[in-house]
Amino acid sequence: MRRSTVATSRAATIAGYVAGFLLLFAIWHLAAIYLVRSALFPPPWPVFERAWLLIEDRILQEQIVASMRRILQGFLIGSAVGVPIGLAIGSFRPVRMLLEPWTEFFRFIPAVAMITVSVIWFGIGEESKIFLIAYATVFVVIISTAAGVGAVGRDKIRAAQCLGASRLQIFALVALPATVPYILTGMRVAMANAFVTIVAAELVASNDGLGKMLWDARLFMQIEDIFVALISLGLLGFLTDRVFRLLIRAFAGRFNPTM
Repeated sequence: MRRSTVATSRAATIAGYVAGFLLLFAIWHLAAIYLVRSALFPPPWPVFERAWLLIEDRILQEQIVASMRRILQGFLIGSAVGVPIGLAIGSFRPVRMLLEPWTEFFRFIPAVAMITVSVIWFGIGEESKIFLIAYATVFVVIISTAAGVGAVGRDKIRAAQCLGASRLQIFALVALPATVPYILTGMRVAMANAFVTIVAAELVASNDGLGKMLWDARLFMQIEDIFVALISLGLLGFLTDRVFRLLIRAFAGRFNPTM
């Protein structure tokens, strides 16, 4: 019975997503036909036809793979750096006093402003784009992780101490598990930053990717290609965010029922 309920809930969720996208495309169609009426704002069908041609020529797949590869590499590097720094800042006051000013200083410098610096340091190759994604990721993860450590209930720590747990055991068995939902939430927010940053980075210096596709389409006034790239970014972001929501739900239900 429980499996049937879960299956029904999932089916209802998927149906809601499909209905939401259909409504979006319907509004787009009506706006393009009756409100805007401009060649610069095409209706959905010509865009879908163009997307199908790009898929048949394997052009769209190549651009998606190029962008997602850079996003994942930079995102994983930024997360791998941000999580331990956030844990250290949240757990140890001296570390927090030392590194918090750095975090607060650099996180207000947007990754887009670092494009010129990254090109000067790393050139126009893959390294500059991966650096920008990591930069856009790391500070969001640090802040979220540190906040998660600070939100650990003191009663849990006292209970562990009463049972004879050492500081290392308290950290590994109490603080870290309770922080996992916050880490995943920070990574979810950081992923959105990664998508924004990759487009800007590929606009400046790239031979492939969805950002490059947008730039070339603008130069040659290929309006359908612009919308294909935008839809691809939106769908990729939507699917990635769903994955993080599933991970957060799985871990939050175990370690933090309030999330």
